[in-house]
Amino acid sequence: MAVITVMLLLVLAAAAAAVVAAPAASAAAGGGDKETHIKLYWHDVVSGASPTVVEVARAAMTNTSKSLFGAVMVIDDPLTEGPDLLNSSSAAAGGGGLLGRAQGTYISAGKDEVSLMMNMNFVFQAGKYNGSTVAIMGRNAVFDAVREMAVVGGTGVFRMARGYAQARTHTFDLNTGDATVEYNLYIRH
Repeated sequence: MAVITVMLLLVLAAAAAAVVAAPAASAAAGGGDKETHIKLYWHDVVSGASPTVVEVARAAMTNTSKSLFGAVMVIDDPLTEGPDLLNSSSAAAGGGGLLGRAQGTYISAGKDEVSLMMNMNFVFQAGKYNGSTVAIMGRNAVFDAVREMAVVGGTGVFRMARGYAQARTHTFDLNTGDATVEYNLYIRH
């Protein structure tokens, strides 16, 4: 009788585990995932009275490096719907409105070429994603036409996010160092 009871308990435990594991397996297989595409513009402002990027560290060799190897930058860059930061409140002017901020760091990690290690959160402060974030991490070879980085997580609407971000330089001012980059985010969440 004790053997039958133990076997019955094992069968019940296995059945309960299967019921609990089934939704998790379905979600992991993409069964309940939503796919979202977001196109926005990232504005890295180096010049002027209110820059959105600052250098916080550099290696001794950074000064002589052709790629600025070893420089560490902290960013709080505006994210807009359109490419024009100055008219970001006007969709008709191509700005499209301020969506949020890109907050994080980038490090000049390429010794022989300009290549950045990006680590940033896109913090949405307006629109339908207000209050949510997307975490992006990866290599950014800035002179490549298209750069791809990983979406490694998120919060709010984008909790458990994964996917990728494609970056394309829209404008880069050689005199000021200011840059506007188009980002296309492809997110599963």
